Amino acid sequence: MLSFFWLRCLLKMVKGNIVPEDILSFCCNGLQGSTSPPPPCSRDPGEREEAPGAMGGRSPTEVQMSQLVLPCHTNHRGELSAGQLLKWIDTAACLSAERHAGCPCVTASMDDIYFEHTISQTYINTPGQQRARSGVCVGQVVNIKAKVNRAFNSSMEVGIQVSYEDLCSGKHCSICKAYATFVAQGPPGTKVKLKPLAPQTEEEKIEHSIAAERRRMRLVHKDTLKDLLTRSPRETELETRDGSVVVPAEKTRVESVELVLPPHANHQGNTFGGQIMAWMENVATIAASRLCHAHPTLRAIEMFHFRGPSQVGDRLVLKAIVNNAFKNSMEVGVCAEAYGQEMSVSRRHINSAFMTFVVLDEEGRPRTLPMVVPQPGDGERRYREASARKKIRLDRKYVVSCKQTEVPLSVPWDQSNKVYLSYNNVSALKTLVAKANWALAREKEKVRIYTLEEDKFLSFRIEMSVRIAAGQAFSLLSDLRRRHEWDSHYASAELVQQVDEDDAIYHVVSQTLSHENKPQDFVILASRRKPCDKGDPYVVAFRSVTLPTHPACASFTRGETLCSGFCVWPESEEASKVAYYNQATPGYLAYVTTNVAGLSSSFCATFEACERFLLKNKDDLIARLRDL
Repeated sequence: MLSFFWLRCLLKMVKGNIVPEDILSFCCNGLQGSTSPPPPCSRDPGEREEAPGAMGGRSPTEVQMSQLVLPCHTNHRGELSAGQLLKWIDTAACLSAERHAGCPCVTASMDDIYFEHTISQTYINTPGQQRARSGVCVGQVVNIKAKVNRAFNSSMEVGIQVSYEDLCSGKHCSICKAYATFVAQGPPGTKVKLKPLAPQTEEEKIEHSIAAERRRMRLVHKDTLKDLLTRSPRETELETRDGSVVVPAEKTRVESVELVLPPHANHQGNTFGGQIMAWMENVATIAASRLCHAHPTLRAIEMFHFRGPSQVGDRLVLKAIVNNAFKNSMEVGVCAEAYGQEMSVSRRHINSAFMTFVVLDEEGRPRTLPMVVPQPGDGERRYREASARKKIRLDRKYVVSCKQTEVPLSVPWDQSNKVYLSYNNVSALKTLVAKANWALAREKEKVRIYTLEEDKFLSFRIEMSVRIAAGQAFSLLSDLRRRHEWDSHYASAELVQQVDEDDAIYHVVSQTLSHENKPQDFVILASRRKPCDKGDPYVVAFRSVTLPTHPACASFTRGETLCSGFCVWPESEEASKVAYYNQATPGYLAYVTTNVAGLSSSFCATFEACERFLLKNKDDLIARLRDL
């Protein structure tokens, strides 16, 4: 087999398609079993390039990695090291990114990682059995699937799913999901323009659409934290915990140095991102252990953010300290700095992250942790920021995981969780739009009504083409204060709060009477989004929220909307397709089914009125924009 390989390489040299240096690259890649695709220059001119559909229905960017957990991958307790897992995750994600980009890629960031199933073992004493273990251990298989969700200009989002497999029992269990951002690297001084990604399946279309929202959240995360700290008390209030030990934060501080050697570098000569993350996890674990004097379990990681590269020969200084200890969890802050041989040169901050640890007892339950006393100055700042990050995590977890079957459907509005409510609002509508099983239920002249039946929910979509520019339709439809001009169900809409340029909260009074013979009212969050790329729609998403200033009152029956809104696609410079989506709530269901069945033309009449409203007001809108 090896002789055949060399013979093929020699033939290519004769043809002039390969240089001697490439033979070594081919040989190394072949002997190491690399899953990275060969560079374009290495393909024989006579070989056919594999079509996207030739991968058994899989995405052409999808990479699958299966790793057998060996003793060298574990820590002193035989557990799969979290650092080793991060290496595998980063490798698989990088291969997927490079498969799409066709050039080297570097890790820009790794989003929050929540471990659904701990990768550590928990030792449990049970009658008749000295120890029972759960988690990923030696002999089990870790399966990683990575694929590009969306490509932007020179960056792309890669989605990663991690699970483990017990070969003896056949059991499969999810470990975590993660999203990484990679940047394509061209020759020095050049910028790579990535080709757009064309999603095929329903799942790929949903991830592609929501990737723009996740990108938006990453960009405003710092502002969200800063805003929350600005509105919080400046004084550091230490938690009181009965019978708890108090530990100065400085006693948990760790500083360690690593010399970057060739085995730590990637195929571009830079320090492998997964290796940096593994080193950071190591020092963070030591800091957490110094607080609790036990072996902690990593539960969550808040965004690795790569600020710059490091190379072979650099010294990496890794620092970690416990920022805050809550009752059952602690946050450890960790950063990495790089410098060369000359100590006089200032260190470069290349990465930072925040990790959440817990300590499990013999029954697998989180133990109560000692309290942390921060140092004055930076220590108190880190202590307050850790509390703010915990609140943001809880807000985000509540908003994103809020199940549609729960009652009430509204979620509490708070300034600190505005980013995640807005994200969830737009993402829910984009998910509904990307569904594949929409069926045409009725068509009347230019108006088409589609339905989507899923589990206990009936959703509908009404669409038509209108002779108006998409941006103009977007501006007119996003202001709920004007909806009564064309929608007979709206009596009035009051702007309660202009949150920012893209989000506003309205108090809406409906003409429709409830079963209590009272008009309905709603408190609605309206979130607007302009297209991120060519082909994306303008989006106006609506969902119910609760406000302390506008509680339910006896004069109205408080209604709720789960997911609704408009999408506007440009068809030409002067025409667009306008579509309205609504996931019907129980109180609205009878009205929907009556229209879908053709027993009423209210939907069609309302949408025709919407068209007249848009055509009537587009010239006024152009004049106002010209005056500005």
